[in-house]
Amino acid sequence: MPKTPSPCVDVCKFKREGHCLGCSMTKAQKSLFKELKKNKSREAFVEMLIQQQDRLGKYSHWTSKYNKKCAKKKVKPVAVEKDLA
Repeated sequence: MPKTPSPCVDVCKFKREGHCLGCSMTKAQKSLFKELKKNKSREAFVEMLIQQQDRLGKYSHWTSKYNKKCAKKKVKPVAVEKDLA
């Protein structure tokens, strides 16, 4: 099974208080993701990042870009259940 790809969507502009405009990762988070070897760890990281994006706001563009990246690499994208209450 291919590894979960990096949440990076090739924008890499850290202009939101140290968070990337494209994916919301900080430089430290980007380095941490590269060190994750197990797929479950990578999936958990992406889930955490999605929650971070929700808190920060203005990351609605990320989902479609990341889904395309996953499709290209033939990997099922990480899905996070949203509270519909």
